[in-house]
Parts: sequence; structure tokens; C-alpha cells
Amino acid sequence: MGPRLLLVNPRFVESFWSFRWALREVLRGKRAVNPPLGLATLAALCPPHWQVEIVDENVEPVPLRPRADLIGVCGMGVQFKRQAELLSHYRKLGYRVVAGGSYASLCPELYAPLADSVIAGEAEYIWPEFCRDFERGQPRPLYRETGTVALADSPTPRFDLLKLDRYTTATLQFSRGCPFRCEFCDIIVMFGRRPRYKTLAQVETELDALRAQQVRNVFFVDDNLIGHKSAAKELLRFLRAYQEQHDYWFQFGTEASLNMAQDPELLQLFRGANFTWVFIGIESPDAETLRKTSKTQNLHEDTLTAVRRIYSYGIDILAGFIIGFDNDTPATFDLQFRFIRDSGIQAAMVGLLTALPKTPLHARLRREGRLLAEADHTDNTGVGTNIIPKNMSYRDMVRGYLALYRRLLSDRIIGVRVRNKMRFLKNPVYHGEYSWREQMRIVARLIARGVLKGGTQRLFHFLRSLPWSAPSKFPLAIVDWIAALAMRDYVERRFAAPATRDNALLGRWYASATRAVRRYLEDGRASIELRLLSQTMPRLYVRFAGELDRAFFARCTRRLETVLKRTSATVTLMIDEIERPQLPHLERLLRRLARYGDRVAIRVSDRLRDVVKIDSSIFHLLLDYPPEATPPGR
Repeated sequence: MGPRLLLVNPRFVESFWSFRWALREVLRGKRAVNPPLGLATLAALCPPHWQVEIVDENVEPVPLRPRADLIGVCGMGVQFKRQAELLSHYRKLGYRVVAGGSYASLCPELYAPLADSVIAGEAEYIWPEFCRDFERGQPRPLYRETGTVALADSPTPRFDLLKLDRYTTATLQFSRGCPFRCEFCDIIVMFGRRPRYKTLAQVETELDALRAQQVRNVFFVDDNLIGHKSAAKELLRFLRAYQEQHDYWFQFGTEASLNMAQDPELLQLFRGANFTWVFIGIESPDAETLRKTSKTQNLHEDTLTAVRRIYSYGIDILAGFIIGFDNDTPATFDLQFRFIRDSGIQAAMVGLLTALPKTPLHARLRREGRLLAEADHTDNTGVGTNIIPKNMSYRDMVRGYLALYRRLLSDRIIGVRVRNKMRFLKNPVYHGEYSWREQMRIVARLIARGVLKGGTQRLFHFLRSLPWSAPSKFPLAIVDWIAALAMRDYVERRFAAPATRDNALLGRWYASATRAVRRYLEDGRASIELRLLSQTMPRLYVRFAGELDRAFFARCTRRLETVLKRTSATVTLMIDEIERPQLPHLERLLRRLARYGDRVAIRVSDRLRDVVKIDSSIFHLLLDYPPEATPPGR
């Protein structure tokens, strides 16, 4: 038997893309949107005699002491912090660890202290080289792809190693690279401006493999599927023939550029191949802004006209928008609002402009002294960025950004957007992917857990927005409401600044909690600490340090639920001591807190990790005490 390799995809920080409310409340049985295609491809590049396992922390807990000879941890920029935690944890235990992924490709120097080896760049050639060196006992610290990878050499991903039933959509890749020169984008830095493609035979083999796994929803993850239009049209003709042969088994989605709207043949081919949606980087409806950031592919005609033409072919649009370009002013927020409202785009992912390392934007802003050196540049979905805007203050930019989202996600504007889309989206390709019975269950859960919770006003706007005269559009209207309420839930939980009201409520809670468990605190079996920090969300620390009974856990559970439900605070549980008879009480507490898991961190002492099992796909499992989580009294 060959070496045992564990490949880990770290848990993502929650963002708009997580759609956590939708997965938790409406689409039961699903844990995440997309599986880690890169790891499935890496697994296929391993020697045949290697034993490979893939663990995606977004749908299952990571093993803390796996049976493995080698552990590989991938990651995008937004996953870097967790990736670093996992690499450090495994390396500390004596495992050989290797780092890779898009962020390691962009910034390999950050990983040198964390991993025994770093894989920088596309893996088709350098990963087999690393495997050979590893078997000889001579792996190098850095493997960097400096040439051009022919995608004909890319194998069929090991879809069989992914738990595909836990995702809403499977993923597949046809091309890499993009011909455009958007100043802020890192795609051309990593993959170049000359698109490269897999053969149609490769695509057919991958589709057959996904069909064998009973997958029906497939996302082509190409950064721009139409980067080379003639190649894209050839693919779409093939996909249409494949769909006809297999009774239109798949529903597809992809990323493309807005210039697809000027090509009627291309649009008809997308429809014929059963593409139900495309994600488009619209960024801004302002032509001068697009010109200055080199987004020229969006300038062929009025943006709203282009969007409505794509709708006319029955294809839905998800879109990205950016605030913070040099041409943006406080008036930009209203411009973006009006465009998103009038276009009807519901999954409108608005982010603050972020200067990614190695991009032309990063180099220019560094020359101009407009980079915030200590700011996070790995997540463009949060309330902060690493740039200094040119025509407004940083504070005004953030305030305007928050206000924009609140306007877009009001019940009335959600309904208006649905109606505006349905007015132009004729005969949608999307007709729902579930059985009639499951679709009815989804609608019932949406109404009970989303619509009715918003009161009569939300119910009014929901009912008013539905396309009663065009029943074929109902599934898409329902999807839009699910997406909108998921985004609204995220904004309400994650974009709320620490408020005086929150701090006052937490102060009252702290007094109540300490009274309720006073005897446990006095004899050192537990401790509670509340930190009200001005620059971050309030943080609550609870330490279990001795023999605790059912009464303690019951009182603690009720109060922790209240804190998480009614404030923006985060909670850290530190389990230093616990006896086996107390485990059922702890498990009940964790089940009650699971719905708030993105705001609950848990640290278990090393000696208890084989006894206390924490699902790291639900909670943030701390692998060591970071400085901000120092246990009270230590």
C-alpha cells in the first residue's frame, strides 16, 4: 500500500456566498453550496497506489489526529487564517504538511513558516513531481509552476471522494484564463490572459462521472466561460447534444462577461444547453468608472439593456458589484441602488473594493500611498477593506455601503426586484430541480420560517411579487426570495456594529448569569468573562473547569441562547475539565447553540479531545488558545 494522504478544505468564514440561512432553514439536508473541485483534481493527480481521503470542513468535522502520512491543506485568501491554524496544528503533532490553493499560488511566501512544502500554481505537473520526491524522502520546500499547463493533461477529478449529496451544486471546469485586463482582478496574475481549454471528450467524461453520482446541478467554475467565444460556442453545442442524449439531465450555471449580451447566437446556445443562470461581474453601472478600471467588456452598450436582453432568453443573472473605485463618490451608492433595483438582480453581491496582492490595482495604490497595510485583503464581503478611497472618506464609504445593503434588502425592495426581473425574463430555463413534493416543502418552509416571520408587511410584498399570471416563473421567484432572505439574515447578523443597546443588554445578562451560577463560579468549577471592546463585536468567554451538573448546563444554555439571539456578541467556550457523565448535558447545550455556530468558538484541552467531540463544520474549533481567547483567570 502507498502513502496515506489526507486533503483538507478549511472552513470558510461566513459570507454572502454561504447562504447559511437558506441551507439551515429551507434547503434541508444540504451543508454547503460548492464542493472543493481543486482537491478532487489533486487526488486524481496522485499515483494510483496512494490512499487518498478528502475532508471538507464546510460539511464535516476535520479529524484532529488522522491516520495519514501526509496532510495537504488548500485555501483561498478568505480561508488563510483557518488554513494556517490547521497546518500549524498538524505540523505540531509531527505530521508532514503541504500547503496549496489559490492563495498559496498568489502569496507562497506566507506559507513558508507553516508548511513543509508549498505548491504554488496549477498542480497538473508540479504535484506529481512533489509526489515522486515525497516517496523518495526528498520533498522540496517550494514547487512553483512557471510554465503553461495544457488542460488536456488535467485528469477527471475524483468526484467519488466528495460527499456530493451535501452540496447544492457540483463543480466542473472547462477553461482557465481570461483575455481581459480588469485592474483589480488576480485571475490573469494566476492563469494568464490566454484562455486554455479541456477537450470536449474530457468534459463528457466528467459529466458522465457526475451523472453516475446522481448529480443534476453543475456549476462551470471558469472565471469567464466565454473568454474565447468560438471555443465557448463549441462547448455549448456539445452540451446541447449531450443534454438531448440524456434527457436534459443537468441544469448548468457559470461565470461569464457582460459582452455575452451582444451575441444572440451565444445566448441561444446557453439556453439550448440548459444554463439556468450566469454570474456576471457588472461592478458598476457607471461607464467612466468601468473605463478607468479597464473593465471595457462592459461598455458595449447600456448595462441595463444588456441585462434585460440576457433575461429575454430565460437566463437568470447573479452579479457582483464593487464600491470604492477612484471615480466613486457618495452619489455612487444611489446609482448602484437604482440599477440593482431596476435590473431585478436578487443575488447582487456588493463588496468594497479590495486590492489583492500582485494585482495592478495593488501596485498602483501602493505607489500612491493609499493602501492600509494592516487591513485584511482576503475577504471582500466584509465591512472593511485595505484601500483608502479617493473621492470620499473611508468612514463615509463604509456607512454608505451598510446603508445600501439595508435599502436593497427591505421587504418592499426585494419584492420590487422580483417584479422587475419577471417583467423581462421570458420563459425561464429554470423550472426547479426538486420533485413536486419537495418543492412544496421548500415553499412551506420559506413561508413559515422566512416570510411570516417578517409580519404582514413582508407577506404582502411576497404575495404581490409572485408572477400569478405566469406560473412557469414561480420557481425562480421562490429562489429569489430564498436568496434575498438569506442575504438579509447575513447582513442583520454580521453587519450590525456593536451598539450601546447590545452592551447594556450584555451587562444585564452578565449580572443575571453570574447570579444564576454563582456557586459554580465561587468554587472555581466555571468562570465567565465579558469583554466589551470598542473596535470589535462584544466577546463572552465561558470556561468549564470542574464537575458541573445538569442544573448548571440548563441555566447556561438558556442565557447563552439569549445572548446569541438578541446581540451581536461572539461566544467562546473553553472546556478544560469535564467528566463523562456530564457529556450528554454538554451535547444538549451544543445542539441548542448550533444555529449560531458561526459565532461560537470552542477550545477543548488536549487531553479531552478524544472524549469531547466538536463538529468543526458547525463551530469554530480552536486548535490552540489564540491571544484573544486567553482563558479567564490564567
